[in-house]
This record gives sequence, structure tokens and C-alpha cells, in this order.
Amino acid sequence: MTFSLVVRDGERFGVAVSSSSPAVAARVAHLRPEVGAAASQNITDPTLGTGLLDRLAEHGDAARALADVTGGTRDIDYRQLTVLGRTGPGYAHSGAHTLGTHASATADGAVAAGNMLAGAHIPDVLLDTYLATAGEMEERLLAALRAAVAAGGEEGPVRSAGLAVVADVGWRVTDLRVDWADDPVERLAELVSVWLPQRDDYVRRGLDPASAPSYGVPGDL
Repeated sequence: MTFSLVVRDGERFGVAVSSSSPAVAARVAHLRPEVGAAASQNITDPTLGTGLLDRLAEHGDAARALADVTGGTRDIDYRQLTVLGRTGPGYAHSGAHTLGTHASATADGAVAAGNMLAGAHIPDVLLDTYLATAGEMEERLLAALRAAVAAGGEEGPVRSAGLAVVADVGWRVTDLRVDWADDPVERLAELVSVWLPQRDDYVRRGLDPASAPSYGVPGDL
């Protein structure tokens, strides 16, 4: 009932995710600037995403981080995890009790996974679309979600979606969510179109408020 994509491009990490469950991005997407990104899904335990990033922060090895977490976690057979570090490919774990049709796909700088899918091809669609799309990371993540939905998506209707990106500052430079809607990926696309033209100004505002433009009421956000 969830599919996700975790990517790296230079100093940026991003996660895009959708699900038939509400508020999926709040539970699944985990990112840490200058460390990496991860997704924790399928009967989700959000602490496992934090654990993967903690291990990455310690030693920077994504394969080892995944082995550390899967080897030391009770009920790991019910979890589906992905993780990506500062170098190399992404890695995925799908436990023996992962729901329905499930699959994963990896490449240098990317990893996709899903469960209760319409078909095992969906992670490949996510990955291939992202890699073939030009533009900002947010636009590429959105294109991947749209392509996955068009390719069949999940067994049931998608009801929530989100994407987040971290860069070389200490917070998420993009963090957009649609927590419940009939067409959440297209609603997410509307948010991306509003947010992207302003994203870098808000970063500048956080770093140097005297020199950055403001939007709306002076002093907001």
C-alpha cells in the first residue's frame, strides 16, 4: 500500500512517497543533511528510518547501516526499508511478511521500493522516470510518482503523497505533503508549482534575513 523513491544528487537528498493510507510522508520519509535519506514502510515503524540515518552518521556505509538495523530489529520480517548514503547505490530490505506484490530497484544514487503494488515493475518505473527526467530534484521526484501511478501504482487507490528534499543547510528545503485526497499526486504537483519559485528565497531568508525578499506579511516564515 506504499511506494517510495529515495535519491541523491550532489549534496541534495530527496524522498517521494505515496500510499493508500493517510499522511504517509509523515511516517515514511527520513532525511538528514550531509548524511543521507531512508524510507521505512510496510506496517511502518518510523524509528527504523531514524535508526538507519543514525548508523549512516556514524560510519557513512549504507549497506552496513541496513545490515545493522535489519540484524538488530525485532519483527524485521514485517518491515520494508530503503537507505541511501553520500556515495554509492541505495539498498533495500523487504521482510518475509511484506504485504502483497512487493519489489525494489536500485541504482547509483537511488533506490525505490513498494508493497501491495499493481505489479513488480513499479519500483523500476519510479527509478527509470527519475533518472530520465531533467529539472529540479522536486520536479524529477514528482514525475516519478506520476509515472508510477500511470503504470498502475498500488492495488488500491492512492490517497496521500509527499516529497521532501534536504541540501547543504540544516533543514528540509522542501517538505510538501498531501495527507488525504482523491488525487494526491496531482494535488502535490500544485504545491510543487507554488513552492519551487520561492524555495531558494526562503533558504536565503533563513540564512540571511536582511538580504532576502519577503512574501505576504513582513516577518512571516
